[in-house]
Amino acid sequence: THCKSNDLLIYDRGYPSYGFIYEHIKRDLNFLMRVKVSFSQVTIDFASSKKKSQIITIYTGKNTKISDKPYNKNTPIEVRLLRVELPKGQTEILITSLLDNKKYPSSVFKELYSQRWGIETFYDRLKNKLKVEHFSGYSNESIQQDFYAALFVSNIQTLIVSELEDDLVNANQQKKYDYKINTNLSYGFLKNRILDLFLTSKSMEKSFEELKQLYKENLIPIRPNRSFERNSGKYRTRIKPNITKNQKDSF
Repeated sequence: THCKSNDLLIYDRGYPSYGFIYEHIKRDLNFLMRVKVSFSQVTIDFASSKKKSQIITIYTGKNTKISDKPYNKNTPIEVRLLRVELPKGQTEILITSLLDNKKYPSSVFKELYSQRWGIETFYDRLKNKLKVEHFSGYSNESIQQDFYAALFVSNIQTLIVSELEDDLVNANQQKKYDYKINTNLSYGFLKNRILDLFLTSKSMEKSFEELKQLYKENLIPIRPNRSFERNSGKYRTRIKPNITKNQKDSF
């Protein structure tokens, strides 16, 4: 109900399947998804062909249960495969419902797919910096309270950072590298001062100015084209810590 006909829904790996794609087509919703090379024999062949774009027809898998589905094993779906070359020579395979090569040339999809990155990093901050999955109680009220408190703190941090954008632009003109706010430290500074903002007689404006000054004093450089090898299995064996209830180690 939130999607409109001209929207483009972007998904990372793990989402694509025949049934998932079928539901988008049925609802006239355009999509762009990343798929593993091993998604099907067709994607394997496409990856080895070196083509930049190819329209293919997909069918449901041989072992897929379809007795309760609105489609059968002979229901075709036309989709388009795309190749995206990464800086280190790696290749990503994307699949989309946008079939018109003239209206949507292959060159635009790398930038389109990267639009999801801001949302992914936001979830990373919520989970790993604000500990949104760690709750101080079992009740529905406790869980909602902790969840919305994390969002509230994130919004305050975002507002402060946005107010510093002009200052950063001016400061970066005189430096070798562009600098940005240190996200880790910014949440720590805010954590220690959140009560000053709302529950003391201290001026809120003064508290904000102190936070902004701390943010500006602890910038980190942005080094162009710097990247790290992705360790895709680093969370596979991770065990979530046991958090004693009523002792939440975050905000």
